[in-house]
Amino acid sequence: MVFAWIEWPDKATRDAGMEKIMQDPRMPAASDMPFDGKRMIFGGFTPVLELPKR
Repeated sequence: MVFAWIEWPDKATRDAGMEKIMQDPRMPAASDMPFDGKRMIFGGFTPVLELPKR
C-alpha cells in the first residue's frame, strides 16, 4: 500500500501544478494501474483537528 499527499499553498498553485502534471509525457504510462483507479479517493478534505506545529 502506498499513501502520499501533496500540500499546496493555495488553489491557484494547485490548479497550475495539476495542469503541468497532466501534460507530463510520462503520465500515460501511469495509467496502467494494477488496481481499479476509479475506487481511489482524491483530496479536498477539510481537517477536523489541526495541532500546532512544533
